[in-house]
Amino acid sequence: MKHLEFKTLLLAGAALVAVTCSSDEATSASQQLTCPLEIPCFHDSTSKYVLYGDAYLYHDDRLGDLLIYKDAGIATDVKGNPIGRLNSSETGITDNVTGEPLVQMLKLGELQIVSPVIPVPDEDPVPEDDPQEPKTYKLLYDIAWVLHADKDYLIYENGEVSDVNCYTVGNITDHFDGDIIGKDGNKIVSHVNAAELDVISVNDYEACPTRPKSSSSSKPASASSSSKKPESSSSSGNGGGSTTGCPNIKTKGGGGSGWATRYWDCCKPSCSWNENSGGKNSRQCTNKGRTNDTNWGNGSVCDGGGSAMTCISQIPFTVSGCNDMGFAFAAVPASNGGQCGKCFQLTFTGKGKYSTDQNHSSIKGKKLIIMVTNVGHDVEQGQFDIMIPGGGVGAFNGCSSMGWGNQGKQYGGLLSDCEESTNYSAPRTLECLKEKCNSVFSSDSDAKKGCMFLAEFMHAAGNPMHDYVEVECPDVLKDKY
Repeated sequence: MKHLEFKTLLLAGAALVAVTCSSDEATSASQQLTCPLEIPCFHDSTSKYVLYGDAYLYHDDRLGDLLIYKDAGIATDVKGNPIGRLNSSETGITDNVTGEPLVQMLKLGELQIVSPVIPVPDEDPVPEDDPQEPKTYKLLYDIAWVLHADKDYLIYENGEVSDVNCYTVGNITDHFDGDIIGKDGNKIVSHVNAAELDVISVNDYEACPTRPKSSSSSKPASASSSSKKPESSSSSGNGGGSTTGCPNIKTKGGGGSGWATRYWDCCKPSCSWNENSGGKNSRQCTNKGRTNDTNWGNGSVCDGGGSAMTCISQIPFTVSGCNDMGFAFAAVPASNGGQCGKCFQLTFTGKGKYSTDQNHSSIKGKKLIIMVTNVGHDVEQGQFDIMIPGGGVGAFNGCSSMGWGNQGKQYGGLLSDCEESTNYSAPRTLECLKEKCNSVFSSDSDAKKGCMFLAEFMHAAGNPMHDYVEVECPDVLKDKY
């Protein structure tokens, strides 16, 4: 369909390792390659091309060699940079930026297919005659950093420190360069940096028999709590402002498991087009996303010449008195079809698709109710691409007129920037994301609130896993659809 938009690129093709390019495994496997997209990339057997999976190889005298990924509908240069998209008839490629044709009269069936060389990681098994006994811990709170010193200490987000048997020994003065001070006021351990420590949770270890109120209810010296929410949804745009308490969510059935990605490209949503809407169009806006536009034939700002775009009122939000449930709009796989206006409940499992840290663990059990406004050819089954300002513009950037700061990585946005700059330290990533939300959207308070949803409600958890089920749409979402 000519109006479908591409979202976060997750290519099909070859079976890739389930890690990001920045992890040690992917870095080794990709032979220190620079991957333009935040998914693993590899050389082909000749080391001439950067590949994300099986690709058609096309040579153009003007453009040189191009790599075409049919399932994702995109084309890249030899270094893996997206430069164009495959048209619906698969006979041509159009430029990502200008929309002008790059290649015409394309015949994929006549092209050579090149494949990535994916090394098998070396294994280092524990010798059978030297088994390692697993350590056991008892946790006062859900999540802890483990410090191995004169003995093992568990450091919690609220600054409290315990031994492995539920006894509180003292507090840490700072999570990133602090001292552990005992109850008697004496220093136990100096210069502790929690960002360098392993993280454990009660999902894998034992909880203390009698535990105090969760540490996420208080803010530590150098980390932030995921339970600090906006006090009212009224700050998140029109609709739902007077609602208090969690809506009664009624299950309709049909679900599965998957993961959540993020984007905000400012483009007109697919469900705003009459032919996609099923009789009820998702709202579209003009005037930097502030003025509702009911001319459903109006072209998208991402197609060139159009003025229709995403409405700022569709940023994610919470409602007062409903701390562990959030609400948002999202894109689903284009192959699903006919899902405009449907709603799903995502329940986060506390795990990440590529890796898991304490940011993922801290949203375990939280629920996100989403309403479908868009589709993407590169969105996979079980994946929900959540609309979050600063989440990455994807293949098309319609945000140039918004007056915002740099939107971060094309795929992954501000959070991906923070993950890389902090070397994937979960606490520092969270603080970095908050700083970027405040800086990038300093001129737009509504967009800033939407960006802060990723930091506050979702605790800067990148690509979190979830279980999902279809539900009846609550009024707080229908009012904004």
